[in-house]
Amino acid sequence: MKQLSALFAFALFASQAQAQNSCNTALAIGAGSHVVDALNGPETPSPDCFGNMTNVDYGEWYTYTPASDLGLTITTDLEVNSGGDTRFHVYTGTCGSLVCVGGDDDGGDIGNGYLSIERMNVTAGVTYTIVFDDRWNEGGFTFELIEGDEFFLPPGFTNSPISTEGRVLAAVDMNNDGLDDVVTVDSTRVIIHYQQEGGGFDVVTYFTTEADFEPSWSLCAGDLDGNGHNDLLYGGGQGVTFMMANGTGDGFIEVSGPQYVFSQRSNMIDINNDGHLDAFVCHDVDPNVYYMNDGSGNLIYQQGGLGDVPTGGNYGSIWIDYDNDRDMDLFIAKCRGGENVAAIDEMHRNNGDGTFTEVAASIGLDAGYHQSWSSAWGDYDRDGDLDVLVGASSLSFGGHRLMRNDGGIFTDVTAGSGLEAFEGTSTEWTTHDFDNDGRLDILGGGALYFGTGDLTFSYGLNTGNQAIGDLNNDGFLDILGSSSIRMNNGNPNNWIKINTIGTVSNRNGIGARVEITSALGTQIRDVKSGDGFRYMSSMITHFGVGSDAVIDELRVLWPSGIINVLNDVPVNAMIEVVEGVNTDVQATSSRDEFRVFPNPADDVLYFEMPNSNDRQVAVYDMAGKRVLEPMLMNNRVDIQDLTTGIYVLELVQGGHVHHQKFSKR
Repeated sequence: MKQLSALFAFALFASQAQAQNSCNTALAIGAGSHVVDALNGPETPSPDCFGNMTNVDYGEWYTYTPASDLGLTITTDLEVNSGGDTRFHVYTGTCGSLVCVGGDDDGGDIGNGYLSIERMNVTAGVTYTIVFDDRWNEGGFTFELIEGDEFFLPPGFTNSPISTEGRVLAAVDMNNDGLDDVVTVDSTRVIIHYQQEGGGFDVVTYFTTEADFEPSWSLCAGDLDGNGHNDLLYGGGQGVTFMMANGTGDGFIEVSGPQYVFSQRSNMIDINNDGHLDAFVCHDVDPNVYYMNDGSGNLIYQQGGLGDVPTGGNYGSIWIDYDNDRDMDLFIAKCRGGENVAAIDEMHRNNGDGTFTEVAASIGLDAGYHQSWSSAWGDYDRDGDLDVLVGASSLSFGGHRLMRNDGGIFTDVTAGSGLEAFEGTSTEWTTHDFDNDGRLDILGGGALYFGTGDLTFSYGLNTGNQAIGDLNNDGFLDILGSSSIRMNNGNPNNWIKINTIGTVSNRNGIGARVEITSALGTQIRDVKSGDGFRYMSSMITHFGVGSDAVIDELRVLWPSGIINVLNDVPVNAMIEVVEGVNTDVQATSSRDEFRVFPNPADDVLYFEMPNSNDRQVAVYDMAGKRVLEPMLMNNRVDIQDLTTGIYVLELVQGGHVHHQKFSKR
C-alpha cells in the first residue's frame, strides 16, 4: 500500500512538472504569485510576439481566464528576481491558432532593468495564454498576476489586431501615396502592410538575399538614392545592412558592409547638406559611424568626428535644429552605467560647413553621468525653439530630465513638470500630439503624458511605446505594437498633415523645419528619420490644431535654404509640399491618381488623371521658377523645348493642385 502511494505521488509530481511545457498542457493559474523552477519545456512560443526568436529553445506555458472585465498586470519585476532577465508572450485563441495580444521584454525597473511587466485590460471568460521563453535565461524566477481596475484608456485608443511576421519596426509611408504603412522584416524578407485609401492593409512580401545583419537594435528609412522609393537600414549587433528599394519599388537589393558595428539608434540625414541623404549609426563600443552618399549610388563608410568616446556608450541619436540656425544638430543620449565618460550625453552643433562641435557642457545639456537610450525633442512651451525630455532607462544615476531651451541654452525644469515623480523607465522616448489639441505629449516609460503647453504634463494612460503613425488615415496618431495597433479613435479636434517632397534637398525633406501658424499660435516640427531608440515612425509631419478651422500660414524651410509659404490652408487634410514649387492652398489627392510617364522623358510627357473639363498644367524648374505653360492635348505635354534636367509638372484640376517630379533627357 505504501509502495502504491509512493508511485501515485511520483506520477502526480511528474504530471505537474510537465503541466506547463506545451500549449496543450498549459497550467491554468489565477491571480497571485507563481514560481517557474526552470525554463525547460520543449515547445517554444508561437507565433513570435517580438520578431526575434534567436536562441529560443524552451517555453513555459500558462493560461489565465478572468471572471470579469478587469485590468491585469503580469510581472517578473520583483525584488526576488533582481538581476534576472525575462521575456514573455501573451496570446488569445486556441493551440495552433494563437494570436499575440501582449508581452514584454526589458520593461522592468528593478535591478538591471531586464525584467518584464505588461499591463493590459482583459475580458471576462476569455482565456489568455502566457508563455515565458529562454531568449535570455533558462533559470527559474517568480512572476505575479495582479488583478485590478481596468486601465484608463483615454477616449479613442482601441487595440486592433494585425497579423505580422518578423520584426515589427516601422510605421512609415513606403510607396509614396501619403499613407503610413506597417513594415516588418527578417533576414530574407521585407513585409509591407500597405495602407489602403479606404482602410485596411494590403500585405506584400518581398524576398531578398539573406541580410548579413538583421535589425536587432534599430531600423530607419529614407530614399537614399532618390529613386522615389524608401530604402531601409538595419542596425545589427555586428554590423549594418542596407535594403535598397529598386527603381520600380517592387523589390529590395541587400547591401551589407564588412565593418564591425555594434549598432544602436540609426538615422538617415543629409550630414553635409549636399542634397544627398546620408546614414548615421550609433556605435555601442567604439566611435560612431556614418555612411556618406556621393550622389552616384555609393555610401562611403566613415568613423569618427561625431562622437569619439573610445568606449562608445552611444545609444539614442536624434538630429534636430536646436539653435534655429537652419542646419541639423546631433544629440546623443548615452548609456554605459557607472561613472564613465561613455555615460555623459553629447550635443554636436552643426557649424554649417560640414564640421561639428561638441557643446553639451556649455549649453547645459551635460548633466554628468546618466543612463538614457533616447530623448524626445519638441517645442513644449510653443516659444519657437525645441525643448527636450531626456528619458531615463535606469534611475540609478538620476531620473528623467526635462530641459527648457532658452535661446540655445538649456535650463532644467523637471521639478514641477509632473514628470519628476514618474518612475517608469524604457528605451523609447518620443513626443507627438496624440489628442490634437496643439500641445505636444510625451510617450515613454510605458506611459503617455499629455502636455499642457507650458512644460507641464498630466498622466494619461499605460501603453506601450513603439513606432508612431496615422495607420487609418483619420488624422490621429496611432501606436504600432508587435501584434496589434492601438488605434486612436480621435475626438472633435482638428489636424493637418504635411508630406514634404524635396527636389534640391533630399527627396524626403529630412532636415526641413515645418512651421504652422493658426489661432493657437505657431507650432514647429523638424522632419526626422529615426527618433526614439529602435523604431521608425512616420515622416509625414503631423500637427493638432484644436478647434482652429484654418492654418493662417504654413512654412517649410528646406535644408537647401528654399522656403515654401502657403496661406489659408485647410485643416483636416494632408498637404503635399514640393520644394521650390508654389503649392498654395489645396490638399493633394492620392498620388496614385496622378502618374507621369515615361520618366525620364524625351520630347513628350504623358500623365494619368481622371478627366475634367477644368484643368491647367505648368512646369517648374528646381528653383521654383515656372518655365513652361504648355497646351494640353489628351493628357500629353510637349516638353521638347526644355533643357536636360529635373522638373515638376503641376496639374490644377477641380480646385486641387497636384505635383509630380520628372526628368528631361
